[in-house]
Amino acid sequence: MAARTWLITGVNSGFGREITEQLLARGDRVVGTVRDTARVQDLTDKHPDAFHAEILDVTDTPAIHTVVDHAFATHGRIDVVVSNAGYGLFGAAEELTDAQIDHIIATNLTGSIQLIRSALPHLRAQGGGRIIQISSHGGQVALPGNSLYHATKWGIEGFAESVAQEVAGFGIGVTIVEPGGARTEFRYGSAQVAELMDVYDDTPAHAFRAMLDPAGGLAPGDPARMAARIIASVETEPAPLRIVLGTQALDATLRTLRTRIENFETQCDLAASTDYPPGE
Repeated sequence: MAARTWLITGVNSGFGREITEQLLARGDRVVGTVRDTARVQDLTDKHPDAFHAEILDVTDTPAIHTVVDHAFATHGRIDVVVSNAGYGLFGAAEELTDAQIDHIIATNLTGSIQLIRSALPHLRAQGGGRIIQISSHGGQVALPGNSLYHATKWGIEGFAESVAQEVAGFGIGVTIVEPGGARTEFRYGSAQVAELMDVYDDTPAHAFRAMLDPAGGLAPGDPARMAARIIASVETEPAPLRIVLGTQALDATLRTLRTRIENFETQCDLAASTDYPPGE
């Protein structure tokens, strides 16, 4: 198998870091974006010819275009683009500030959209490639206390699914990755929490506090195994549109989708009642 070149956002921690380490260990090349290169200096030192760190804040759209253009120009071909940068924001909808809402949308949703848009002309020009969008099973399942995170993940999944259909004819595959809970900094380090209001104590909106507390039990997902499955997905043709990682994630997704279908199926008469009668 020939070595590939990957462009991955947010490689300082979590899935981005784990994917990068596994790729470098097997001989692939990685252009990894971070906001502080000191966080990945060890990778630069260990893999000076295979790892290239680029400073990027994905809320800065012009900077996204610059970094993507430079990566393709420098390396000649990028085989896989991984849109990974993002974070979680917890709290009831009215507990969140306007600034918190704007920032998570700019990071998780707009940043991912602009990264993919920036890469598409290059991928078309080189005759194909693969886009991997890191989402969450929270892109299918909604829980209380996580409304804005769900808004960004449901949004990016709709975008990616549409783009997959637009670019398949150019040899570009798109895969949405929906991991469940994993033992990464996403849950036990980088997650942001709103200024909580007492009125939501002992309600479902604050149930997330138990999930974020390692004393209550660690998440079941193994980041290394999940990263390996994400990497392996690139070998599958055609590109799988979605892959769900973790039994809890798959169980929750299936329950949610089955309930959603059951609810829709009760609406057949209602839906038909709003059409023009046949022949009119």
